[in-house]
Amino acid sequence: MTILVAYVARPEGQAALDKGMEIAKRRNERLVVVNASPGGTKEDPTMIDVPERERVENLLQDAGLDAEFKQFVRGKSAVEEIVDMVDTQPVSLLVIGLRKRSPVGKLIMGSVAQELLLSVSCPVLAVKAG
Repeated sequence: MTILVAYVARPEGQAALDKGMEIAKRRNERLVVVNASPGGTKEDPTMIDVPERERVENLLQDAGLDAEFKQFVRGKSAVEEIVDMVDTQPVSLLVIGLRKRSPVGKLIMGSVAQELLLSVSCPVLAVKAG
């Protein structure tokens, strides 16, 4: 089985990565860390740069896990990419990070976490940054 972590370069992304690594190690499962963006001309703050990607890959390697980092920029939203992965791989758990939002912020901006909770067919663990 595989544990899937949705990663962004923010404290909540790091919290999700840390928890995913901990669970993968404890369960002796494969870990796949995903960063996704639809791409395009607009700058996307969820898309990580090369130094951050290398930092995450080094963390995974140093942890001694069966782990892989995937980054997608294919015109699909992060939710679509993650749902596709859950539907095509034996994912036992999806780990996502949550950030604090005001009620108005949730209403106006929507929530990727909410979309994932409603869309994926596997258990979801939502973690907050300390």
